[in-house]
Amino acid sequence: MVNLEWYRTFKSVYKNGNFSLAAKELFISQPAVSQQIGMLEAHVGYKLFNRKSKGVEPTEYAKLLNNLIIEALDRLENVENGFRAKAFNANRLISVGISKHFMISLGSVLLSKFDFIDFSFHENDQLFELVDSKKLDFAIVTKQYDTFDTIQKNVGKIKQVIVGSSALEVSLLKQNIKNKDFIATESWLNDQKWFSHDAGIPHIKLFWLHVFNKKRPSMVPNYIIPSEHEMIEILSRNLGVSVVWDINARNFIADKKIQLLWNSKEMPSTEVFLLSAKKDNLNTIFEKIEIELKNALA
Repeated sequence: MVNLEWYRTFKSVYKNGNFSLAAKELFISQPAVSQQIGMLEAHVGYKLFNRKSKGVEPTEYAKLLNNLIIEALDRLENVENGFRAKAFNANRLISVGISKHFMISLGSVLLSKFDFIDFSFHENDQLFELVDSKKLDFAIVTKQYDTFDTIQKNVGKIKQVIVGSSALEVSLLKQNIKNKDFIATESWLNDQKWFSHDAGIPHIKLFWLHVFNKKRPSMVPNYIIPSEHEMIEILSRNLGVSVVWDINARNFIADKKIQLLWNSKEMPSTEVFLLSAKKDNLNTIFEKIEIELKNALA
């Protein structure tokens, strides 16, 4: 049976018209190229190349042989390259930037799909700069960036909601919300103990702006815990309320560790994007991460 490597060597010599160039392309020695062409000629029973002063030229039979095998050989090499790319993508170390507040809800879903991930915690603009300068492979952000050197895909939406401890009595709050009595609703919320992951309470201010049409809430946070997931965990074991991302609260609510107090229609959703530099070797990984994030945010 003919050795497939002979056909690879034949293809390279035919394309380059030179044994030396074929050897460089195939990462083998020039004598090895000559030997494989000689064995292929012995197998087919025809001379394939005539030597010239500079390189070689194909015989008529070589032209016929090339037409017969080139399409099948190209398909086979494409399949082989695809398997190599998948093996490389599955085993290479990838770097992913993400806000620390989304590590548990979004970052952790990637662990079962990749063997090696280097996570780093930053916020949107710094994440973009790191991807744009190719210091990070991927970033998960909540802000859209429009540049030539990066790829960005929308993977879903998240929303800020108000949650409270499961032991909190909230019947009066629910009634006030149902009656659209926002003065009474705000008053009830102001009387609670507040948990926040940021002393500047930007997330609470944003909720107040959209829902109560006020630029500044009057409450002061009682407890500041700089990781939203840890904050929710601590909230679940105490009495109080907080504004959090729904994706972070989802499992806590499902497990009845906290309760959803208010998912206001006035509060707009925020889009989540997957960001990457334009590199061909990242395309397959990008698609894989995109699928996982879309599933997590569905």
